[in-house]
Amino acid sequence: MPKKTPDQKKAYAGLKQLGHQTPIPATPEDAVLERVPNPHPKLQYAVRFTCPEFTTLCPITAQPDFAHLVIDYVPKDWIVESKSLKLYFYAFRNQGTFHEGCTVGIANDLVTLLKPRWLRIGGYWYPRGGMPIDVFYQTGPAPEGVWVPPQDVAPYRGRG
Repeated sequence: MPKKTPDQKKAYAGLKQLGHQTPIPATPEDAVLERVPNPHPKLQYAVRFTCPEFTTLCPITAQPDFAHLVIDYVPKDWIVESKSLKLYFYAFRNQGTFHEGCTVGIANDLVTLLKPRWLRIGGYWYPRGGMPIDVFYQTGPAPEGVWVPPQDVAPYRGRG
């Protein structure tokens, strides 16, 4: 394992979850999204997180809802620490929320934490009552010159 530089040690010193056994938070509000300094703050590049097995509950019926989430962002000063993002996603498993509130709420939480140059989220929700609901949000146009590939999640036909 490579040795950490003093700057890396300082940047990672405040992380509470990475490298530690961490319980799954009971709610998204209990989850701790963490960030670390962007290793390339002067460059514009895209980061993608894909969560093809995201789950939450219908707030009315408590029936499970499933989604394929795709999050793209162009970092500025911060990047999200991925273990904290996974734990944050897990915290939705027993939460009742509508697709629109959940998808846009995740985007808002990440924008608040990271203050990225740009962020978009695609929430591709599996059918409830025979009808899929897809929710899309972005903070504005993607920065010029940054390659951001299409999300390419097929329209619902079994999504497989």
